[in-house]
Amino acid sequence: MRMLLLAVLVLVAANAVNNQLAPGLYVPVCVTTAALFLLIARRSGLTADDLGLGRDSARRGLRWGLLLAAAVVAVYAAGLAAPFTRGAFHDERAAGLTAGELVYRVLVRVPLGTVLLEEFAFRGVLWALAERRWGPLRATVLSSALFGLWHVLPSRGLTRANTAAEALFGTAPAGVALAVTTAVVGTALAGAVLCELRRRSGSLIPPIALHYALNSTGYVLAWSAGRWRGFP
Repeated sequence: MRMLLLAVLVLVAANAVNNQLAPGLYVPVCVTTAALFLLIARRSGLTADDLGLGRDSARRGLRWGLLLAAAVVAVYAAGLAAPFTRGAFHDERAAGLTAGELVYRVLVRVPLGTVLLEEFAFRGVLWALAERRWGPLRATVLSSALFGLWHVLPSRGLTRANTAAEALFGTAPAGVALAVTTAVVGTALAGAVLCELRRRSGSLIPPIALHYALNSTGYVLAWSAGRWRGFP
């Protein structure tokens, strides 16, 4: 139980540093935090199989991961191509990036920052610690709830950056609060899906692949949306 509480405290500290104290150090903080989670896993006696990183499940995990990533790209591309859904991709945070900044986000920030830490922490170490103590269902509930709360701070600017979110929620305090709540619930549900992928496949690779595909493809298409001919 102590290791589980320590893991939560480490996440709270990392979240505060990334979103309030030193957002410019996002990638180093995420990599360092992932390393701390590796130490927690080792001190807790978790094996590679417990973390979804065993050799026996790797091949199955790779197959699942490739299929999931391909599905994400296909769905996103269809959404960008359709005029009535294209507006959902208009995000000022991505649209304002230069080509070099976009490459950095897709090849460095997303995989080494967001995906590495969030998957290893939430679907790897936290899930394994909770599963060992309470079973898979409660492990998924705990991991997913914490994953939702992890997104409280970064979602505060959602209505200012995303056109669709601004149109839906507005920029008044009540609208911002509703947008944050929606983001937390949505990411908690997404976390549950990722946990289930990890449980069913026995591997951490499928949630890693899905998470990376969602974030990186989202960046690319949001960046492209502002440059799409005829975009409103």
